[in-house]
Amino acid sequence: MFRLIKYKLILLLILIAISCGSENKKNELNLKSADWETITDSTAGKTVNFMMWQGSPVINDYINNYVIPTVKERYGITLQISGGQGPEIVQLVMGEKQADIKDSQVDMVWINGETFFQLRKLDGLWGPFVEKLPNSKFIDFEDPFISTDFQQPINYMECPWSISQFAMVTDTVQVPNPPRNLRDLEVFLKENKESFTISNDFTGMTLLKAFMAELGGGPSSLDGPFDQEKYDTLSTQLWEYINRNKKYFWKKGETFPKEQTKMKQLFANGEIKIAYGYGEGGIEENVRTGLFPKSVKGYAWDNGTIKNANYLGILQNAPQKAAAMQVINFLISPEAQLKKADPAGMNSNMVLELDRLPEEWLEVHAKNGKRKYGPSMQELEDHAIAEPAPEYMIKLYEDFRTAVIEK
Repeated sequence: MFRLIKYKLILLLILIAISCGSENKKNELNLKSADWETITDSTAGKTVNFMMWQGSPVINDYINNYVIPTVKERYGITLQISGGQGPEIVQLVMGEKQADIKDSQVDMVWINGETFFQLRKLDGLWGPFVEKLPNSKFIDFEDPFISTDFQQPINYMECPWSISQFAMVTDTVQVPNPPRNLRDLEVFLKENKESFTISNDFTGMTLLKAFMAELGGGPSSLDGPFDQEKYDTLSTQLWEYINRNKKYFWKKGETFPKEQTKMKQLFANGEIKIAYGYGEGGIEENVRTGLFPKSVKGYAWDNGTIKNANYLGILQNAPQKAAAMQVINFLISPEAQLKKADPAGMNSNMVLELDRLPEEWLEVHAKNGKRKYGPSMQELEDHAIAEPAPEYMIKLYEDFRTAVIEK
């Protein structure tokens, strides 16, 4: 009798598990076929976990003091933030797959480039979902800088959130004629010893891609699928250039900063005279807060610098996909994008097309005003380079360590 009861209990548990699995698959299919009202009908009361980079005070302020309370008040969604970027996100997905975890601890992620590439290889992203978002109608998906992420079509598997161009930065009082190509940079290094370095992070590797494109002969020299032979040729030239000059780098090239916060400090206290970064150099906030003097300007590299978008994705095993879609739709709304674009706030370029916005939002855009100190993306766009294939970035990280740092 006991064995019979035990058998029936086990059978019941199996049937429940099968039923839940079938229900989950059914729900996912329903999400992809349902209308927006149906998708968002039951998102109130849900908790969405968002993994994102938390290295910027203005971004953290935007998320914590604007986005989180707004989605709570408007949609009844609790948005929880956890720190992490590319490598941490990929490690999370890999670990959960290996452990066969059905419901991830994270729902949505802030990604682009090599992280998008790696997550797609792992089948770690859920979608396509972006066309389902009502506010996606304000985005121009014909724009190659939006529809293509590191030479990869996004195919609506990730949602554009911001767009910016990489820029060089200098204090025009100290350096009135900054170097704009590799030849002039070499002269500058010899005349201004220990006043330049390359950060061993995403930003530094982006600079190296611009250098490699110049060595390749033009802005489009890295376009197309990854080419191992091209990479080997150009990276050999790049490492030779850096190694013959690194004795003129900050700390004589014996150490390299690992974080942009360190680079910012070095530039602010005058230890280095040339800096660089996304967000058209990230100048506005640093001048407004008094970290950089008003004489700091951003400028274009002659051969060009990378222009790209960053994106929001939903994990394949996210437990709250519908609520995550609701949050992402809010983040690309005219309201949230214009708030984010305010030069006095996060100062991040919109991914929305102005000519697609209703009149009332154009008035808000006009009130936002323009940057006082940093260049606009429009000022740099003639020198924009598309992101090369993700393998270039992945290999640059490893080879910079072995060919330069450890040499």
